Amino acid sequence: MDLGAFGAGRADGPAILGRDRELSRITRLIDATDGDGPKVLVLTGEPGAGKSTLVDRAAVQAAERGLRVLRVRGCEGEQDLGFAGVHQLLRPVLGGIDGLPGRQRDALSHALGLGEADEAAAPDPLLIRTAVLTLLSDAAAERPLLIVVDDAHWLDVGSLDTLAFVARRLDGERAALLLAAREEAVPARFDRDFPHLTAGPLDRAAAGLLLDSGPRPPQGRVRARILELAAGNPLALIELARAFARDPGIRDFGAAGSLPLTARLEQLFAADLPALPDPTRRALLVAAAAGTAQLSDVLDALPDAGTPQVWEPAEQAGLVRVEAGQVRLRHPLVGSAVYQAASFAERREAHLTLAAALTHEPDRRAWHLAAAASGPDEDVARALAESAERFQQRGGHAAAATALERAAELTPDPRQRARRLLAAATSAMYAGHPQWVGESAGRVSTLTDDPQLLAEASLRAGWSLAVTLRHDDSLAFLLPVAESMAGSAPALALSALGTAATPAYNSGDPRYRHELQRIGDLIAPQPDETDRVWPRAAGSPFTDRQQTLKNLAHAIDALPDGSLTGLVSLGGAAWILDETDEAVRLLGQAMDQLRRAATAGANCTVAQALALAHFESGAWDAARSAAEEAFWMATEAGADNVAVGSPLLQATLLAARGDHAGARAQAEDAVRGRDLRKSRSLYVRHRHALALAALAQSDHESAYGHLRRTFTDDARPAPVHYHASLYQLADLAAAAVRTGQTDDARTVLSAAEGTLEEHRSARLAAIVHRARALLGDPDDAEHHFRAAVEDPAAARWPFEHALARLDFAEWLRRRRRTADARPHLTTALDIFGRLDARPWAERATGELRATGVTVTPPAAHQALADLTPQELQIAQLAAEGLTNRDIGARLYLSPRTIGFHLHKIFPKLGITARAQLRDALGRVADPVNWPPL
Repeated sequence: MDLGAFGAGRADGPAILGRDRELSRITRLIDATDGDGPKVLVLTGEPGAGKSTLVDRAAVQAAERGLRVLRVRGCEGEQDLGFAGVHQLLRPVLGGIDGLPGRQRDALSHALGLGEADEAAAPDPLLIRTAVLTLLSDAAAERPLLIVVDDAHWLDVGSLDTLAFVARRLDGERAALLLAAREEAVPARFDRDFPHLTAGPLDRAAAGLLLDSGPRPPQGRVRARILELAAGNPLALIELARAFARDPGIRDFGAAGSLPLTARLEQLFAADLPALPDPTRRALLVAAAAGTAQLSDVLDALPDAGTPQVWEPAEQAGLVRVEAGQVRLRHPLVGSAVYQAASFAERREAHLTLAAALTHEPDRRAWHLAAAASGPDEDVARALAESAERFQQRGGHAAAATALERAAELTPDPRQRARRLLAAATSAMYAGHPQWVGESAGRVSTLTDDPQLLAEASLRAGWSLAVTLRHDDSLAFLLPVAESMAGSAPALALSALGTAATPAYNSGDPRYRHELQRIGDLIAPQPDETDRVWPRAAGSPFTDRQQTLKNLAHAIDALPDGSLTGLVSLGGAAWILDETDEAVRLLGQAMDQLRRAATAGANCTVAQALALAHFESGAWDAARSAAEEAFWMATEAGADNVAVGSPLLQATLLAARGDHAGARAQAEDAVRGRDLRKSRSLYVRHRHALALAALAQSDHESAYGHLRRTFTDDARPAPVHYHASLYQLADLAAAAVRTGQTDDARTVLSAAEGTLEEHRSARLAAIVHRARALLGDPDDAEHHFRAAVEDPAAARWPFEHALARLDFAEWLRRRRRTADARPHLTTALDIFGRLDARPWAERATGELRATGVTVTPPAAHQALADLTPQELQIAQLAAEGLTNRDIGARLYLSPRTIGFHLHKIFPKLGITARAQLRDALGRVADPVNWPPL
């Protein structure tokens, strides 16, 4: 049958039947390369649906419109080789690698094996991805660019991670990405967050037209049977019609109808094989086993396959086409059919033949030896482990994890097999794939009874779950490790306890708090007690606060330079203990290190903690930027705890700045389909976001309802979360006063105070004083208000401090003490203005006017609010004199994207040139004479 009816060609060439919708959507994608609209499209469909045909047509259409097309096709034989897909994609533009910033150039060169890797430190994964983005951006600056990815389900994980990184950063680039994958195997990095287009079954009319386009269209019952069996799949229609053309006497396809479509297609392709000569079938098998389209791979293994006579029978059967140094299978299922039709002995011989020919490529050779192995083989396992080391040196942690997993399968000694699985889990952790970590670590328990190895495996498995919402499952791994290793391996026990503290905190279940304390007491004092500070603070934030603060201060003073683990754990402890400024400093340093190394799973949790600390310290733009960064990293890592938590913080920021509808929508989107009953910290943060949205709309009744749900309904209400709930007390009290719920709120406050020791943070003390002023005896109110607003330390939490001053001023004005109220209103309004907390600024403005003061807020704050966090960061760096390339290198964006953002920033700030940025940002950051009195 002529494939032209469903084949590629000129954009105005033969019609692709039944695909008008898909072609129209692809045209819009091409238009977006130099215009508006989504710049990424994921094309899905079952095998044989015509995805490659559509991809080919897109490439032809783009080229005819003057675009540059860069293509990569996933290859089953190379999916275990680190950055194989990236190398294929970039090959036409590698000449531009020398024009990259130095660190990017070196990282990408090492990753692609183009330079000598520094064995002391693997290239930074983010630098590698940024280098790819910059190279593509430079190419797109010359001509609009269409990046075309076919058979993405067979790309190596490192290349998929890089493509996902690029895909999220195409805004502002003259480029678009079309990625095609099997419907049931869309890579995890692309299975959400990007637009999808499914090439579904053809309708019966289009299917009939496709049959009629062949040289001998089937008729009658056979035609009806073909239409039934093919179920609208274009390839099945073509191949079933071919089968009929070979044997017109066919009347029934028998058991084929009971097989899955893929198996039926393989069966159809395999039907051609017995008639082929032995040399042809052997050459086809070697090509299928090689997994690449390079004819040289086959010829190196089978020199006799260089004659046309070997390939001609396969070409005449329509199985392959040999041209331009490549062996192109008509469809990937041809290779599968050839491979499955061969015996194990034949497949083994093909792989050994290829391995013998690939002595100059040790990584590919190792995989062919592994494919040929009939059982455990330490020599092959060692070759794979050595291959993993090379991948690690080039930053290919995902490829290293894959190689180590296969090495473990081939390792005869169970203990060594367990070690290699643990190493695979570690590489998967550095690749940013928590689920993969858990799968590898979970298999160790079946291989060894060595307590140390089992403990390390449980630690990895627990870590993989610690970034999810499966807190109970994570702690079921981590707490037993901490307890069992307390005496024999205290360092390992402390590491497990520190990891456990995060899911224990997020869970909020009191029994886990007690377990943290009990197990911590079992671990003997160590020379370095840094690892003990975080679990103690996370489990008992209000118990023996003074001693915990001393331990924190000592650990910070003794922290070695560059200690990433210490920065993260102590930064988290500082945040829990309301040492917010210290938390921002430590977590900020940790993020600087994590952006250069480590895992996406770790990055996103630290970025989220930093975002929370920024929010509480009043750095709301920085908080929004960190929360957005945390969210994207979380979606790439499968860290659903952060994928929920970061949008909740963004919703809280929207509410605080007056977008109550947007806040509610984002908060509900964040928790949709999630059960937060076992994640109490997120539950409280969700309620807080919704309450703040209600307050922004002056809906105090709804606000009280949300805040009240952060405490139980018992006769003596308890905090739903032992830490997060207590910070809602003052807002709860304020809403209660306006809704007549003061008696209920007093009960909550009284019970909550019973859980607190006398020594409290300045922040929590101010919150409790504000609540008591609002709910307590009127004669005592002024004392509590003054305690809340006059402690200089409490001003470190500006939003809460301004709310306390606003409440105090309103209380004073109701008592006709307007002169006393004005200074508090002035201070509150100044803070709300700097934060851009519009609803509260409006409320403070109204109160000030009621005292006889005229207020004219500056427009500069609105200009700042109009900038996104990323735009603000770019504007600040540009104002410091950094070039677009310098800014791009720092923010992991391309120089062109920086220019795109600056183009949007200038009109928002009312300027026309880069030189005006410093003055414009200065006006925004330091408004003059506001508010006037």
